[in-house]
Amino acid sequence: MFSLSEENYLKAIFHLETSYKSGVSTSALAEEMQTKASSVTDMVKRLSDKDLVNYKRYQGVKLSSAGKQAAIEVIRKHRLWEVFLVDKLHFNWDEVHEIAEQLEHIKSEKLTRELDKFLGYPKRDPHGDPIPDSKGNFAVSNRLLLSDLKAGEAGVFIGVKDSSTEFLQYLDKNNIALGEQIKVVSKEDFDQSMLIILNGVELTISNQISTNLFIKTI
Repeated sequence: MFSLSEENYLKAIFHLETSYKSGVSTSALAEEMQTKASSVTDMVKRLSDKDLVNYKRYQGVKLSSAGKQAAIEVIRKHRLWEVFLVDKLHFNWDEVHEIAEQLEHIKSEKLTRELDKFLGYPKRDPHGDPIPDSKGNFAVSNRLLLSDLKAGEAGVFIGVKDSSTEFLQYLDKNNIALGEQIKVVSKEDFDQSMLIILNGVELTISNQISTNLFIKTI
């Protein structure tokens, strides 16, 4: 049994490992957790003592197999609760993250199984992120960032890299919804902004936007 704080750290390390293949630095972890480096060091030691992480000075932190399993279980619960909140309670997709942050720490395995069954075993959460199954397996998808597409190429919007309330509200305001087809008309060399076609309408978006939209090419 892990504490709420320990689960939050394990989840953070799991997400950061995609960018830090050789090991997550304590400074990166401190920034992610919005805390002091000394607090991170203390927690890493605690997690290491429980064999949940492997830590080598100057090489960073990596999850052990047990730590990875624990992190995936928290992520699974978080994303299932987001689906429940949006599909069953009709929350907006920009409202559910903080609530799911609280619900993800419920310990009942039976509740998680029954929730998954009740929702029809969803594969993705409302933001397009894959939901691990009961064995910890994620659905595989070949996705790119919209910023990777060239002029003339098109794709279907399938997820967001930034799930902040402000960004999701921006997408809602501009009618950029999951499942919509986006075609790149042109890209500016100066600032990498894009002219796109969405729902038959031309729209100019910044590089900050295009680097936070996941696309499945068509």
